[in-house]
Amino acid sequence: MTDAAELRDRTRELLASHPPADTGRLDFLRARFDAGLAWVHYPEGLGGLGAPRSLQAVVDSELEAAGAPDNDPRRIGIGLGMAAPTILRYGTEEQKRQYLRPLWTGEEVWCQLFSEPGAGSDLAALGTRAVRDGEGWRVNGQKVWTSSAHLARWAILIARTDPDVPKHQGITYFICDMTDPGVEVRPLRQITGEAEFNEVFLTDVRIPDTRRLGDVGDGWRVAQTTLMNERVSIGGMRIPREGGMIGPVAKTWRERPELRTHDLHQRLLRLWVEAEVARLTGERLRQQLVAGQPGPEGSGMKLAFARLNQEISGLEVELLGEEGLLYDDWTMRRPELVDFTGREAGYRYLRSKGNSIEGGTSEVLLNIVAERVLGLPPEPRTDKDVAWKDLAR
Repeated sequence: MTDAAELRDRTRELLASHPPADTGRLDFLRARFDAGLAWVHYPEGLGGLGAPRSLQAVVDSELEAAGAPDNDPRRIGIGLGMAAPTILRYGTEEQKRQYLRPLWTGEEVWCQLFSEPGAGSDLAALGTRAVRDGEGWRVNGQKVWTSSAHLARWAILIARTDPDVPKHQGITYFICDMTDPGVEVRPLRQITGEAEFNEVFLTDVRIPDTRRLGDVGDGWRVAQTTLMNERVSIGGMRIPREGGMIGPVAKTWRERPELRTHDLHQRLLRLWVEAEVARLTGERLRQQLVAGQPGPEGSGMKLAFARLNQEISGLEVELLGEEGLLYDDWTMRRPELVDFTGREAGYRYLRSKGNSIEGGTSEVLLNIVAERVLGLPPEPRTDKDVAWKDLAR
């Protein structure tokens, strides 16, 4: 069993053989992966050492103190938080060795081709079709709300392979090359003026069967691993006290006493406490992950994340008064990441409106928490045993 002392020794050996000041960023990240210090809980040869997940902090603190570069996790969050754990659990050995290293180093960006215009909240109703074509599959359909599709080399994709069975049973999970013929990415301009989201059209896209994850028809089960990890990565991010959206509001409150009112003070106190409770709950959730796979509790964290962001950003706009109505730039941009704290209050207010939609709508997550965490009776579902092709549309 690898312990903290051994990890410190391994990290210091990496730093000695690849001094950050004299080693290119990508070379250092590749060496870190090969040394098993990328994600220590992954197996040996795949960026890890089979060590407890909790010991990752030992490596990270040593590298941070030495000024070593990181892999810019916000830019490659979909790959790290969603694609990687799914590939690790369901991928073949060849798939793991092909995809995980460039994914972790950030050489290859990933996106998620799940939601569709007619299958967002009811994701299992998706209609993108994958049909057997020799040694592979031919895929046709449309996906929407795809973050980073304009940057991505690879995508995790779910498509319908059997329309004659109930909707949850006829889905298969694939890895799609975003540079292949037939893949078209179009920007979706948002209320912020930017287009971090996209719609993706798939027209006779050929995917070899070697890029299938899991069994044919078992895609819904594979997708659950992705979705549970997605909600943990969104709602359970590690942040310091007064990190995230509450930080800028608290800073403004301290520096601008002329803006204060009794009512705003009471609301700020309540939201500060709730933000701290959510932060600590997220830390507990991450510790629970050490012992196993993420469960439906991540849906509760994602719910809290969305509600708090929207309430805090609304308070910030009110606190700033007329200044809160200002917005710096409506220029159409296609950013590489979402920067909640590096922009002004108006951006935070507008962008946070999407938090209750992305990563699973709040309404759907409330159902998940009610049924899978609290054990309440499920809602009636009349389409549960109906073949997908017979569903009303």
